[in-house]
Amino acid sequence: MKIIIPMAGMGKRMRPHTLTTPKPLIPVAGKPMVQRIAEDLAKMSPEKITEIAFIVGHFGDVAEQGLMDVAKKLGAVGTIYYQEEAHGIAHALLCAKESLSEKILIVFADTLFIPDVSAKIDTTQDGIIWVQKVEDPRQFGVVKLNDEGYITDFVEKSPTFVSDLAIIGIYYFRDGAFLRDEMQYLIDNNLREKGEFQLTTALENMKKKGARFSTSRVAEWLDCGNKDATVETNKRILEVYYADGSATNPKVEIINSKIIQPCFIGENVKIVDSTIGPFASIGDNTVVEKSVLVNTLVQSNSKVTHANIANSMLGNFVEFSGTTTGASLGDFSVLKA
Repeated sequence: MKIIIPMAGMGKRMRPHTLTTPKPLIPVAGKPMVQRIAEDLAKMSPEKITEIAFIVGHFGDVAEQGLMDVAKKLGAVGTIYYQEEAHGIAHALLCAKESLSEKILIVFADTLFIPDVSAKIDTTQDGIIWVQKVEDPRQFGVVKLNDEGYITDFVEKSPTFVSDLAIIGIYYFRDGAFLRDEMQYLIDNNLREKGEFQLTTALENMKKKGARFSTSRVAEWLDCGNKDATVETNKRILEVYYADGSATNPKVEIINSKIIQPCFIGENVKIVDSTIGPFASIGDNTVVEKSVLVNTLVQSNSKVTHANIANSMLGNFVEFSGTTTGASLGDFSVLKA
């Protein structure tokens, strides 16, 4: 089984955090988003993951090495492909055409989720599309099902109601080459929908040629589209996985301070005269003094002093003091109120 992860987007809604770090490599509850996604897919797969192909912009050597490390931790080969221009999902996936063969899983790099580990992927299916019921489906691609539970229609962001089953960005295909060839057909014949080469168009063509697609669900679908959503996702992951306090590193130096679990606290963190949590994540080598941090992410090598903050996200190498709710500071920022 291979995993294909398109992740070349610029992450504009997550700025300033994505100005220096690609969005999929931003840690949430102590792990980069893309690592969490790959690990959760591996839990769902009944077969070993042999390759993870990352479709990126030009992130730089450090970021690319981080992606290779993600693959290595799962015992898989990591492959990097570059997307020079954005022309839709099908175009992005074709940047990894050499890896589009055999059984494949495709997942978008900001599709965090809590898997239903009791439901393994049925690899005998032609394809599986993961969906979630949503209140307002107009901003999503959706599917319609027949009485047998197979997909009859793929519809992209319809202004009128078609279905409330939104496609959440996780796909399984038994024959990756079949998908590759149908996406290539769109490119070769300049078949665009709403100005882009859509994956759903290729899926519709596969369906017309006899492929049958079923649907599946995850236990929870989590959003990291912006700062507030990422803070909420951090909270939910801590609640589900680390309620017992297991995400607090034993090398933390805690002096006259209180940790209200669940929290993630990385290596070589120093906490003095402070209250941390609940739902705080603090990256490696960060110092917190005389502060209260609730429902907040602070990344690595930062210093927070005389602060009282909630619902906030601070980057790497940040210096912060003051009282606020909803702060969003990128890497190498200084704010002292």
